[in-house]
Amino acid sequence: MQPHYDTTSEIPPSCPVRGKVKLYGPQFGSDIEGTYEYLRSLAPITPVDIAPDVEVELVTSYDAALQVLQNPTTFVRDSRRWNALNEGRVPQDSPALPMMGYRPNALFADGARHARLRQAVTESLATINELQLARQVQQSAGYLLSRFGAHGQADLMADYAGPLPLLVFSDLFGCPPEIGDRVIAGISGIFAGTPGADEILGAALMELIALKHQAPGTDLTTRLIEHPAQLTDEEVLHQLVTLLSGGTAPLTAAIGTATALYLSEDWPQGLSVEDAVAQTLWKYAPIANYAAHYPTHDVDLDGITLRAGDPVLISFAAANTDPKLALHREQLSAKAHLAFGAGPHACPAKDPAVMIVIRAVEALLNQLPDVETRIAFTSLPWSEAPWSRSPITVPIRFTPPAAPAVTPVAPQAAEAVRPSVSPAAPAASRPAHAAHHAKAGLFSRFLAWTRGE
Repeated sequence: MQPHYDTTSEIPPSCPVRGKVKLYGPQFGSDIEGTYEYLRSLAPITPVDIAPDVEVELVTSYDAALQVLQNPTTFVRDSRRWNALNEGRVPQDSPALPMMGYRPNALFADGARHARLRQAVTESLATINELQLARQVQQSAGYLLSRFGAHGQADLMADYAGPLPLLVFSDLFGCPPEIGDRVIAGISGIFAGTPGADEILGAALMELIALKHQAPGTDLTTRLIEHPAQLTDEEVLHQLVTLLSGGTAPLTAAIGTATALYLSEDWPQGLSVEDAVAQTLWKYAPIANYAAHYPTHDVDLDGITLRAGDPVLISFAAANTDPKLALHREQLSAKAHLAFGAGPHACPAKDPAVMIVIRAVEALLNQLPDVETRIAFTSLPWSEAPWSRSPITVPIRFTPPAAPAVTPVAPQAAEAVRPSVSPAAPAASRPAHAAHHAKAGLFSRFLAWTRGE
């Protein structure tokens, strides 16, 4: 790709770089809004580096984003079209590859195949009982609060917002304790860049799928396996990976941001947690820059030529804060933000996702009524990665509650715990140290707590 614009002109001090804009690193993290403002001053679509030696076209305009998202004929999601990757110009160890590289799931599928995979996901998600999900969130919140509540201080991100979605998803997937531990270790490792994390997650999910074939449950994994679309085990695996990666990190970001926003000095009295979550989705989109599309042919968009096979990323964060929206914001629905995307690939789990965030924030505030942040919202450090708009840390302090936050009530996964089954490594053949490690895992400890152990 060749830059379409003159980026050698004077760059405002707020812009973290000079020359080609880098959408990563400490300078980007220190002035995220300034970066988007500068990019918008150039054009609605501009070339940026999303990672070292990885260039993409970034859409920062709300209207242009909709044109890409809602035109699946011209803009497809199959990253096997990626020119630079096919030509060997993307480093094999690039952090962009785990996020943009092809996987056989609905996120990277188009046409009839996308429709088939998405239907399996949406119809499986539709079986989630809202009251049961609310109890799962409350249960997970209670356990995490029991771990740090007596200390009077904690890191909201590491101690609460980070692990809570992982506990909820492990429960929704119907994981036994040991498999749930490895699922959590794998997905956490992927986002932390831990070597081998992808293999840990894949092995754990394949073992879970094998278990559900033998002992079906009322969980999402079983629903996907039994769906009339007849997904292969590999397809089930990658839909689960999509749900995990597309759900846990954004939920962590949303829970942390909404809580910090609600507790900030500038938050107006009388506005609800729901208002804080809505403002988070508009102004601090948890999935900041993602959804790579590939033009099927050279196309002109807003006077800019987008070349076939070159990745076009949507900046949901920049599009949501597009100043042009202010001209007709009052005419837009409160849910017209792009935090969950738009078009045929819009997030199929947006309603349960919002509910999880709201319930998680409310649980914290209800159990710690005098909780306050130790850093002003305007001074929070933000992630330096391009993908997620998330605080790195939110230190909080509070008066330790006098009683346990929540009375343990065993969730569904704890009632249906069965021995794990894996064709490659039967549970009985695992070494003793592996079993000890599994018992010490987060999900094992959570389930033990629900049983009063």
